[in-house]
Amino acid sequence: MTELSHTRNFCIIAHIDHGKSTLADRMLEMTHTVEDRLMREQLLDNMDLERERGITIKSHPVTMRYESETGEIYEFNLIDTPGHVDFTYEVSRSMAACEGAILVVDSAQGVEAQTVANTYLAIERGLEIIPVLNKVDLPNADPDGVAKQIEDILGIDTSDGLRISAKTGEGIRAVMEAVIKYVPPPVGNRDDKTAPRALVFDSIYDAFRGVVTYVRVKDGQLKMGDAVRLMSTGAVTQIKEVGIFSPKQLPQKILRAGQVGYLIGTLKTPADIQVGDTVTSEKSPATEPLPGFSPIKSMVFSGLYPVDTGDYEKCRQSLDKLALNDSAFTYHSESSTALGFGFRCGFLGLLHMEVIQERLRREFDLDIISTHPGVVYRVYTRDGKMQEIDNPVFLPDPSRIEKIEEPMINAFVICMNEHIGELLRLIMERRGEVTKTESIDTSRVMLTSTLPLNEILTDFHDNLKSATKGYASMDYEHSGYQVSPIVKMEILLNSEPVDAFATLVHKDKAVERGRQICKALSEAIPPHQFTIPVQAALGRTIIARETIRAFRKDVTAKLYGGDVTRKMKLLEKQKTGKKKMKQFGKVNVPQTAFISVLKTNTN
Repeated sequence: MTELSHTRNFCIIAHIDHGKSTLADRMLEMTHTVEDRLMREQLLDNMDLERERGITIKSHPVTMRYESETGEIYEFNLIDTPGHVDFTYEVSRSMAACEGAILVVDSAQGVEAQTVANTYLAIERGLEIIPVLNKVDLPNADPDGVAKQIEDILGIDTSDGLRISAKTGEGIRAVMEAVIKYVPPPVGNRDDKTAPRALVFDSIYDAFRGVVTYVRVKDGQLKMGDAVRLMSTGAVTQIKEVGIFSPKQLPQKILRAGQVGYLIGTLKTPADIQVGDTVTSEKSPATEPLPGFSPIKSMVFSGLYPVDTGDYEKCRQSLDKLALNDSAFTYHSESSTALGFGFRCGFLGLLHMEVIQERLRREFDLDIISTHPGVVYRVYTRDGKMQEIDNPVFLPDPSRIEKIEEPMINAFVICMNEHIGELLRLIMERRGEVTKTESIDTSRVMLTSTLPLNEILTDFHDNLKSATKGYASMDYEHSGYQVSPIVKMEILLNSEPVDAFATLVHKDKAVERGRQICKALSEAIPPHQFTIPVQAALGRTIIARETIRAFRKDVTAKLYGGDVTRKMKLLEKQKTGKKKMKQFGKVNVPQTAFISVLKTNTN
């Protein structure tokens, strides 16, 4: 058993691709936590999606035993965290299980937007921050310049700045020694008579064993056979197994205060476990729960519908299990006349939405389609009430609306000096305004701007990278609401509105967006036996139109002569039939039409 004074809990934070997972690999190698034959690159990124995209999506805890230069044995509990802005909640939850953070900065790229955001998160949590300059072996590395950036922008002393190469292993032992020196040991009482308290910071669902709960034990002990209670939900369970991550689950007899590990009980329902809850004893419970996490509000909403309506129940169960593993994801049931029964889902951003959809397809074998992503608008009606609308279907009648407010963000973009002009143009096109410009060094600048969240949803990040040849990085935070002329645009097929295509858009961009959707639909919907008008409408005003021409059946083919009036009679009969068909005929919209509307470029 390792004493509390010889235990260290820390996480690794950084911008995307600055070397977090590679540094974790070297630490695992140095402490011989994983056998050499089982070692591979980015070992903690165990999801196929993470390895394909080269990004960390989930936090991954691991327990290591390290022998210091003085010969003493220490227990290191490390959590590797994501770097993308869409997974910030994942990072903040991981920090609650730690006392320190290793801040990794790329010596060639310098301080990036997410470096700043993650550092402020760590400071708010009161963590001890150890700055580490990675990739010093690169020919274009500038560790001295980057160290000065860290001091100027983040206000962190880099006089003892560690300079490492996570790829070659240079300087890794110095990082391990710095963890012992600077990260304080956890505080807690390990006495078995103390009422146990453990913070739930993540969970996963195992098909055979039920809910596996990730915990950081703050006080007391948890062992197999104990009856425990979750303080917020009141759910009671008996512990069947406790253990640590090495990095696979390794059963232990007892989890003591200061340790990070997992517990498996008899709970089979994902809804019984909430991230941020406190686990305590059922017999002698703690009186005060541990401070949890402030609930996160979804920023982007989209409808997810199973392609096969018979998969609705399977889809609901899959979302239950996914929400257990990703507490920033929310959902509730909804229905659409065009798509049937589905779910309205909330995400932190567009990458978060893509990852959730891909995980549903891969992990749960679901075939799904999604509606166009949108944000939450605040609608004030003339009777003094306020509604939050995330679906255009629920927008009140325009005559009752006094004003509509849309969510705004503060965006922090770090770019090269020569790309400022392109970025200013891009931000102004998206109805944004640059409020502040700061020079980071001789070649880079940080732009602070205010933008509507709706404008960055679809292709803003792609255009940002294109305009700056891939050099820009961006982070953003929610900054309240602002009154805007938002209107509901409906799409009519054969004069009938289709609610799945309805969107809330800015009045100035409605015509352009309407033309794009109409054109996409006219190409995606196959011809019927009658002409189909595809129209975009604001209220009763048609702002765009495309026509799907009818395919013509040759009714005169069987004629082999005779008077021309016979031919005219058949054509007249066909014309009357087409009129009647247009009046009563139903337009069949294929699934490809919904996808083509999502792919229409909003730029």
